[in-house]
Amino acid sequence: MQSTEKSEGSRVARAVLSLLRSALGVALLGLLAACGEQGSGAAQQPAAPPAVTVAKPVVRDIVEDDEFVGRFEAVDEVDLRARVGGYLEEVHFTDGAVVAQGDLLFTIDQRPYRAAVGEAEANLKIARSQVEYTKKQLERARELSTRGNISVSALDERQQEYVAALAQVQGAKAALDSARLDLEYTEIRAPISGRIDRNLISVGNLVVPDDTTLTTIVAIDPINFYFDIDERSFLAYARDARARGVALQEGAGALPVTVRLADERDGSFGGTLDFAENKVDEDTGTMRVRAVLDNPELVLQPGLFGIINIPGSLPYRGVMVPDSAISADQDKRLVYVVDEAGKVSRREIRPGPLLYGYRIVREGLTGEETIVVEGLMRVRPGVTVTPEFKELPQVAAAK
Repeated sequence: MQSTEKSEGSRVARAVLSLLRSALGVALLGLLAACGEQGSGAAQQPAAPPAVTVAKPVVRDIVEDDEFVGRFEAVDEVDLRARVGGYLEEVHFTDGAVVAQGDLLFTIDQRPYRAAVGEAEANLKIARSQVEYTKKQLERARELSTRGNISVSALDERQQEYVAALAQVQGAKAALDSARLDLEYTEIRAPISGRIDRNLISVGNLVVPDDTTLTTIVAIDPINFYFDIDERSFLAYARDARARGVALQEGAGALPVTVRLADERDGSFGGTLDFAENKVDEDTGTMRVRAVLDNPELVLQPGLFGIINIPGSLPYRGVMVPDSAISADQDKRLVYVVDEAGKVSRREIRPGPLLYGYRIVREGLTGEETIVVEGLMRVRPGVTVTPEFKELPQVAAAK
């Protein structure tokens, strides 16, 4: 009886297992069929071309600008020294003040020089009295010589004494002028207008003539800006200057420039070129150029660094594109051009500097092309895209 029950249970288990296998097979077949239908549908419906933003390059009259780093230098700079020696008696300025030409800055003890002037005046009086005496002696000798009462040699002696007295007067006058000049030099005045440095010597110290530096003065309105250009830039600037009938060494006809400081908070400062060296440095291959800028508020100081912006070309019709439209392939710069059918091709360009918010394209584009300006990651040469046209403004909005 037990054997029969076990046999019956085994048959039931086998039947259940067979039903499960059949159901699993049907489910797998359905799943495969569904996948096949989806794959067939995908093959029948190709993906749409990617959408990208395209635009025409900006074409307008431009003048290229170049930038160079340089340094401000004073138009004039004077190390102030005394012409006469003595003990410093008084200082008449505040450290760091702006002084005008002729302002009194230092006074050296004048007493010895006043005494020297007094002595020279006395010597001049003695010399003049000697002239009066010898003149009268000469007149008497001439009267006596007409009557034969004096020898010719005696007359000559009186003449020689008179001439010597006149010479002594001239020497005394020169000595007096020298003494007065030394007295004047005890008052040291500003030889130029500008900003003065601190006092380098205290009152009571001995000033050695032509040796002791008392202070320095720099003239900073206007102020010079010096920068170096390479040979290629020199050739371009010199060629443009010749086209205008002037020479680069003479300032290229006062070519206007702008200079900005490192923090740019004070804006840019306008000026003009006024000089370039007459040769290229053999060691560096550069030429030093100078611009001059007005500095009425004395913001610009000697020694400051600045960035000068200088016109790098004559006016011409230029092609410009956004930087976002330019991609790189090693050392090449490329843009993607879209034709009327939406097909993409790449175009190698030679970019220039930024101007009006765009990158100047010196070679590679005519301005008639339609280029990709947004969505470069979705394009490659040969693909077809869906172009969405956009008009670029003449001046790009600041970001």
